[in-house]
Amino acid sequence: MTNRGTRICIVGLGYVGLPLAIEFSKKYTVVGFDINKERINELSNGLDKTLEISSNALNNANNLKFTCSSEDIESCNVYIVTVPTPIDEYNNPDLKPLISASQLVGGVLDVGNYVVYESTVYPGATEEVCIPILEKISNLVLNTDFYAGYSPERINPGDKENTLTKITKITSGSNKDASDFIDNLYSEIIIAGTFKASTIKVAEAAKVIENTQRDLNIALINELSIIFSKMEIDTHDVLEAAGTKWNFLPFKPGLVGGHCIGVDPYYLTHKAQSIGHHPEVILAGRRLNDSMGKHVSTQLIKAMIKKDIPIYGSRILILGLTFKENCPDLRNTKVVDIVNELKDYKLDIDVHDPYCSANEARNEYGIELKEDLIDNSYDAIIIAVAHNKYTELGISSIKAKTKTKSIIFDLKTLFNKKDTDLRL
Repeated sequence: MTNRGTRICIVGLGYVGLPLAIEFSKKYTVVGFDINKERINELSNGLDKTLEISSNALNNANNLKFTCSSEDIESCNVYIVTVPTPIDEYNNPDLKPLISASQLVGGVLDVGNYVVYESTVYPGATEEVCIPILEKISNLVLNTDFYAGYSPERINPGDKENTLTKITKITSGSNKDASDFIDNLYSEIIIAGTFKASTIKVAEAAKVIENTQRDLNIALINELSIIFSKMEIDTHDVLEAAGTKWNFLPFKPGLVGGHCIGVDPYYLTHKAQSIGHHPEVILAGRRLNDSMGKHVSTQLIKAMIKKDIPIYGSRILILGLTFKENCPDLRNTKVVDIVNELKDYKLDIDVHDPYCSANEARNEYGIELKEDLIDNSYDAIIIAVAHNKYTELGISSIKAKTKTKSIIFDLKTLFNKKDTDLRL
């Protein structure tokens, strides 16, 4: 297919799909599909609630059309699936969005078309789950009638430096021709270049271990933080000292949530268990990171007791609810764990976040966000998310919200050690 003949459909217009649609529309005709009608209306009117794409970029994307109608994607010949791959309440992979997207694409798939998956999955999912659905619904045969591939997303929400085109893109295909075509396609937009994986499974595995590796490294530092707190040693002082060695990895303790690091390891462990191996190190890291909300809450309660601040009925302010800084994404945020733990102590909890949607916080977690913060109101403040707006607000303004006897727990070490009471 030539540039003129390539018509791309992006299925799923979230943090991954929308930037991809924008970039490809600079080279090709693109249709952005999403089942969320409200999302389609907002994008059509130049509004991106994820804050990844500016209104100017949306309004100037002349080769890009947004739709929630399958009829509008029938004329496309390259389909790129970028739907979420969450976990369920038992930490098992939830493939329903991926299955639904495959059924959608299967219904419009034609001879000579390509289907590329970007959603994070366990090794084998594309060929074992997705492609059979495409074949069944379309009555077409892989590598005879149509082709498939996998090119894992590497989007970092809220990061305005390491954007889509500046990150090396892994590509793969169902055969050599598919692999070449898909790699060439992405090469058109990825400035940093591409890396052609030998197989689809290799590409899937590469993606899932990227975040598993980070999860385990953070788990180690979190465990060290727990140990050092019992020894009354400042973890960040230790990390600063250890960081003087050239090969020391600069990880910090903290909450591990979101749709990648806090989720992807469960996809890998699920597949490992299905083939008879019980992962020990990976699951140990997950358990430790999932327990950090309780650890933070316990540390705060201990500090309040030491300072003779009454626990029952105390007012606590939590600054930040999203899973990471400078983005509105609430998926799998571990700040909620802190809220729930502190509520067990019968504390009065206020949560403030200038980035996330009040409606989403209410609907997803039953949390009413606080907008106006009154001085001299709180017995403790937890700085849970490193939003730039909190840095700009400054520690003096944050301290002004506390009572005379109070605790400031700076989880993200945004401020000088001498200006706060606790750090992880």
